Amino acid sequence: MLNYIWLGLMVAAVLIGAANDALDAVGKAAFERAEYAVMKLALPLAGVMALWLGIMRIAEKSGLIQVLARAMRPVMRKLFPDVPAEHPAMGSMLMNMAANILGLSNAATPLGIRAMKDLETLNLRPGMASNAMCTFLAINTSSIQLIPATAIAVLAVAHATNAFAIVGTAIMATICSTIAGITAVKLLEKLPGYRLPPLAPNPSPGLSATLSPSDGEGDVVRGDSSTPAAPLNWFGWLVLTAFSGVFVWAFLRIGFPEVVGKTATEELMKQNGFLRTVNALSLLSIPLLLSFFPLYATLRRVKVYEEFVEGAKEGFKTSVMIIPYLVVILVAIGMFREAGGIKLLSDLLKPALDAVGFPTELLPLSLVRPLSGSGSLGLFSDIVKEFGPDSFLARTAGTIFGSTETTFYVIAVYFGAVGVKRTRHAIPAGLIADAVGIIASVIICKMMFG
Repeated sequence: MLNYIWLGLMVAAVLIGAANDALDAVGKAAFERAEYAVMKLALPLAGVMALWLGIMRIAEKSGLIQVLARAMRPVMRKLFPDVPAEHPAMGSMLMNMAANILGLSNAATPLGIRAMKDLETLNLRPGMASNAMCTFLAINTSSIQLIPATAIAVLAVAHATNAFAIVGTAIMATICSTIAGITAVKLLEKLPGYRLPPLAPNPSPGLSATLSPSDGEGDVVRGDSSTPAAPLNWFGWLVLTAFSGVFVWAFLRIGFPEVVGKTATEELMKQNGFLRTVNALSLLSIPLLLSFFPLYATLRRVKVYEEFVEGAKEGFKTSVMIIPYLVVILVAIGMFREAGGIKLLSDLLKPALDAVGFPTELLPLSLVRPLSGSGSLGLFSDIVKEFGPDSFLARTAGTIFGSTETTFYVIAVYFGAVGVKRTRHAIPAGLIADAVGIIASVIICKMMFG
């Protein structure tokens, strides 16, 4: 499907650009987006990837990933029946989902790429997305987000009376989109057009590793000849208890300063307990992960520096691998936008949307959101500026922005990291989740603010 989408965007960009006398802008957009893909996305991502994959390797070597996977085994086995319960992919996916829920986008992408690489170790059809990969992409592109931080920041900068008013609507809309994404991906994988083909004789495993022997319960685990991490002794538990106490103190100081004898700011006083809790967790999550994982691993006698370096090497290699995939999709999207394709679609769909009561002012944002994060952010900012930060349209736009994802970017990055070219039903499932999220955002906001 991605072949036809990419070709359609490229050809449509040239034809529409010719009709609009915008071929010069289309040509410039191709080179600008190619440069943007490498210089603004791939290279900065290399550092972030190196950091988080280094931390993830430490967490894996210390046994934390396996502990996390066991804790969520019942839910994850329902969602990913083809993935063994003890496989590292389970923990990697859970880490990515947690980062998405807390709105930690700079951590979610590297963790998601790591999860996709782990899933590839189970893929018996290299180059073709497995059912588990498609399900993970559907969940990732529709993941519930507790705090739409970017949308709130735009509203706050525009002096909204209550920038956090969209938190509840965004949560409800993302719940709808997540349910729709999971339902769609599970139904589509059974259709003849998307069903996995039979395996060839003597199939080879995925690109990045071979399947390891199963453990006593039939679960596949990653092969590793290194010495297992030592169990925690009494001193280790004492250190972790003290560390947890410091974290609790920091959490109270940020979210509930009155409890520790501090004065809460005026902005903090306007927030309820749920918002205070989520904001405090979001602020503390990254420092906690960056310190707790190495500390725990050290207490289990893991050589954290050496393991971090090995993980960081993997992160850098992966960031280089995804460059061609970023360039190809971002160039096509940039050309289509500059040619006037989004405006043309908006004009064509306007009569139908007027008939069903969908605000046409939100249509460009809805069309651009699956294609471009920066483009949709710009459109959202324009809506806030034109209609005011407390308007129904601004709050609905913020809810849409916070409850949907740049589906094509995510698919290009995640599948590009493992060399998957046949995406099967991942794109339809992601777009269905986006569509449901957008429709749910409008309906919910009409009920809340209309």
